[in-house]
Amino acid sequence: MAQKKMFRRAAETDTRDACATRRSPLDSCVHFFHYRNGKLHCEDVDLARVAQEFGTPLYVYSASTILDHYRRLDAALAPLDHLICYAAKANSNRAILKLLADAGAGFDIVSGGELFRVLKAGGDPAKCTFAGVGKSPEEMEYALDQRVYSFNVESEAELGYIGKIATAKKLRAPIALRVNPDVDPHTHEYTSTGLQENKFGIALEHAAAIYERAANMPNIDIVGVQMHIGSQITEAKPFADAIKKVVPLVRELKLKVGIKFFSIGGGLGIVYESSFASGAKEWWDSSTITSASKSALSIQQYVDAILPLLRDLKLRVLLEPGRLLVGNAGVLLTGVRYIKQTGQKKFAIVDAGMNDLIRPALYHSYHEIIPVEEGRVVALRRLPPCRTARRPYQLSKSTRKSKNTNKTMEKIDIVGPVCESGDFFAIDREMPEVREGDLLAIMSAGAYGFVMASNYNSRPLPAEVLVSGDKFSLIRERQTYQDLVRGEVSVDRPLRGRC
Repeated sequence: MAQKKMFRRAAETDTRDACATRRSPLDSCVHFFHYRNGKLHCEDVDLARVAQEFGTPLYVYSASTILDHYRRLDAALAPLDHLICYAAKANSNRAILKLLADAGAGFDIVSGGELFRVLKAGGDPAKCTFAGVGKSPEEMEYALDQRVYSFNVESEAELGYIGKIATAKKLRAPIALRVNPDVDPHTHEYTSTGLQENKFGIALEHAAAIYERAANMPNIDIVGVQMHIGSQITEAKPFADAIKKVVPLVRELKLKVGIKFFSIGGGLGIVYESSFASGAKEWWDSSTITSASKSALSIQQYVDAILPLLRDLKLRVLLEPGRLLVGNAGVLLTGVRYIKQTGQKKFAIVDAGMNDLIRPALYHSYHEIIPVEEGRVVALRRLPPCRTARRPYQLSKSTRKSKNTNKTMEKIDIVGPVCESGDFFAIDREMPEVREGDLLAIMSAGAYGFVMASNYNSRPLPAEVLVSGDKFSLIRERQTYQDLVRGEVSVDRPLRGRC
């Protein structure tokens, strides 16, 4: 069917034009997920139909949401010479990378593998900054050969290795030190990167001396300064405080060595707790934001806080957003296998697990979970066992009435099938009544979802789909059982060792 084919560029353009007319570039809407006639849609595509086609668990991404976020950020930064380098670690599917590369984005990469992906997606290595605390010599060589825009150097030892490799290859290595400003980003301890206790970057007070050493290295070009204080930051002050602390060093280096850019990193948080409602512009009106969501920070509020600090530098400013661009652009569709009552606890056991989306287990993070059919529940039917690795569940042709129509609320745990007590998506969550066979959407799953997935419990990785307007396309096939053992080598003879 036509929807299974990659959507044409003309259709993509039509969707983007429609996005532009729907709202001005700086409005604060978050995504294009909405109910239409009681059915959850991604842009103009019924998500129940996508699950029917490709089964569950299934990641679905909105191309218009990604492009809209990129363009709004780009427009807000118009007063500055700037380059938006998408943090590929947030979601590195080649279709997502291509979407952003075609829009003009650069890329923030943290491994040779991410650079390889960017190149395969048509990205320009001259717009890539290479970060990461543990770059291998092989990765450094690869990045030098591809002529990346800059190495974000995280230690004096790393600087030495880059210098040696560049000299051996008779190439010049462009570098920027990642400076640690020791600013508390007020975020989860695992996503804080700008404190002295974190493993990232070089202490601000030591940076000038290391830059002086770099200036005397024969094959090193000092091109900029970089900083990044953390992820999922929902207030502007930490960003502004960090920039204020680093700006004096930036001015000094501009004067002494003529640096080209100042990279302020990424980290702007997204809405998780009111993810679905925040898709409407009205939600962002200060009079309608609930107390639980007052930490929401819009793109314009973020830019308003940092722009006055950067405008007078007369340097190119780099930003490295990841979650901001793709986080609210994705959902994880999952089917309810069983309802289980144990004492005072009620569980909905779904077909997605912590191996598919680990954020709730790893960070105890909140993801809103909503039914795919509002007021009616989609019934799923099992497939024969021989096919369950490929497509564990399909939608049946029939739907059934649910008490969701009456908005009956109950407390329930939404948990997966993985053999871990930490395999959960929601604990004591108040939801409309959930029944076996329901189809649910886990919101805000576009960032750090599939990229952190694993084969734990020998579970095949889920499929991924990209939506653009009324078209949808498979951008990653679901793994099969055979894929689980692909690459493993059989040992035909007993292992031998020396005594």
